[in-house]
Amino acid sequence: MSVDELWETTDVVICGCGPTGALLSAYLGRMGVHNIVLEREPEITTDPRGIALDDDGIRFLQGLGLYDAVYTKIGTCMGKFKFIGGTTSDMHTRPIFDMDHNTTTGVTGHVGMIGHKQPVLESQIRSALSSSFCSLRCNSAVVQIDEDEEWTYCTYHDSDGEHRLRGRFFVGADGKTGYTRKQYLEARGIKLEKFHEAFYEETWVALNWRITIPTPRSHPSFPLWKAGYSPEQVYDLFFPPEFRFLCNPERPAVCGRFGLPTDRLWRFEYLIQKDEDGYAMAEPEAMRGIVYPYITHSGSRYKLAEDVQFPEDCIEVLRCRPFTFSSRTCNMWAKGRVILCGDAAHVFPPFGGQGIASGFRDAISLSWRLAMLCRYQPTDNNHHQILKAWYEERKQQLALSLATTVANGRMVCETDPLKIFLRDWYIWLIQLIPSWRKQLQRGHRKDALLRYKHSNGMPFIPDLNGGLYLPQVYCRTTTGEILFTDDTIYSPNSKSLFRLFVYLQDSSDLSSIQNTLQDIETWSRGEFNRTTIPIIVENTTTTEPPNEPNIFQIATAEEFSNSPLCNNRPKPLDYDPFLLRNQVQGRYVIVRMDRIIFASCMDEKELQKATQSMLDYLHADVVSTSKL
Repeated sequence: MSVDELWETTDVVICGCGPTGALLSAYLGRMGVHNIVLEREPEITTDPRGIALDDDGIRFLQGLGLYDAVYTKIGTCMGKFKFIGGTTSDMHTRPIFDMDHNTTTGVTGHVGMIGHKQPVLESQIRSALSSSFCSLRCNSAVVQIDEDEEWTYCTYHDSDGEHRLRGRFFVGADGKTGYTRKQYLEARGIKLEKFHEAFYEETWVALNWRITIPTPRSHPSFPLWKAGYSPEQVYDLFFPPEFRFLCNPERPAVCGRFGLPTDRLWRFEYLIQKDEDGYAMAEPEAMRGIVYPYITHSGSRYKLAEDVQFPEDCIEVLRCRPFTFSSRTCNMWAKGRVILCGDAAHVFPPFGGQGIASGFRDAISLSWRLAMLCRYQPTDNNHHQILKAWYEERKQQLALSLATTVANGRMVCETDPLKIFLRDWYIWLIQLIPSWRKQLQRGHRKDALLRYKHSNGMPFIPDLNGGLYLPQVYCRTTTGEILFTDDTIYSPNSKSLFRLFVYLQDSSDLSSIQNTLQDIETWSRGEFNRTTIPIIVENTTTTEPPNEPNIFQIATAEEFSNSPLCNNRPKPLDYDPFLLRNQVQGRYVIVRMDRIIFASCMDEKELQKATQSMLDYLHADVVSTSKL
């Protein structure tokens, strides 16, 4: 019996179908890469674990065609984050400052953060798996991994017994305690290490509640009915819509709603002190002593003699258990043909909503590289350098996210009275300057535009503005339909792993652009098609507006607000329609599938040079890596 008969064969095997593994599979499928996902659990876990997803994460869901589901099925904009100081248990205390995630001041065209229900998020991503290229196998546990220079070999068990699977690459997206790292790669030198630049490790209890709103009929003796409050007002009073970071030095905590408004889900997390046992502090009596003061209001607020507690029988505890949160990353994310992704490669504290988003960034940046290796270089052994450059690139962004997350956590968890005094005075002082106050409130989103620092083998040309995270704005078609610019650049009709678009300030330059692109199919060996390259224009000054399907004009915030894309989400505040032009700094822009600029070119000569470098990288041609 031949090897082919013994082993089922595919391009990529993915272990784990959480958010990271599912997103990786979906993007591989869109690029025409056959992949099989092995998931140990028979069904999606119903427990909502991660609850926050940033604007990058929303953008990557958009890239799978899931934007319509973001605000109708997955979640809701988290609005303002309020940072509340002192030892009070009053969630309505005036905050030290707040951070507004309703705004569109970042670089993606999306709101800053949504509160999502993870089981629905995972279900939606799974719905985007291609039936032609993706195979999800649940209730399948990996029990052995092997590899040689050309293949990885995996043995897994399901209800039908033992199966053998062979793939060009094996990706472990099975979490920090999963089989891939713990049972296979750790013995080969890969370790989950402390993130020394900003290390954090503490135990917290995380609880999820489902709330039922009391009514005068269900709770006739509830005292606030006589004060004129409606059931919805009572819900908002005790479970306010804005997320709270409770900077209480006695016991720091974080709380707020997540999921759709109709889900009525509430998360509360509280710190476990060094001398406490996490499991004991998660018991109902201990939990009540910590959490219930926050849902008990002073009677004086309502001119009542007695305090008012939200009805306990309107609270369903979905989960209450301890977790150890830490900031750690693996020394290497790939060894041979076996790769780590998401929580298997790094773990985050819960202060910045970066856990799932970072796994998404891993997945989309890995997906096109694996597609390239499988499509263009199936018999080469160039994968070592490509995968090393991948995770070294990703570690740059990861360091920024971890540092910001840990800084947020330290601010929330500070216990030293002097440091708390200095923190509060510093925050008060900088808010006296309007520009600084605005920057604080918007969370430095636009100022933190990612730019990778180039090193050997990284696929971008730094001298041509390569390595910059591509901003996204709004545009409209010649028929008036409003789109995101990603929807024009990353059309699913093309399978190219690099995309080219043109940016013009004025439509009068269209004729010269068409001349430059006339031979682009020859230059690019068919990677680019002249008739489908999107041309994004700021102003149309010709008497007859161009009537070509690949020409798009920058749209205003008002146009976006009046379009279906703005349904169920806040209108775009602080939107900059010129952000794309100001950042890409070129007419002809070659971008990677992970929304990173490969090269931004001003003229035909630079475009030819960049296109050749792109082809050299795709085909592993002999080329000096200093050119990339």
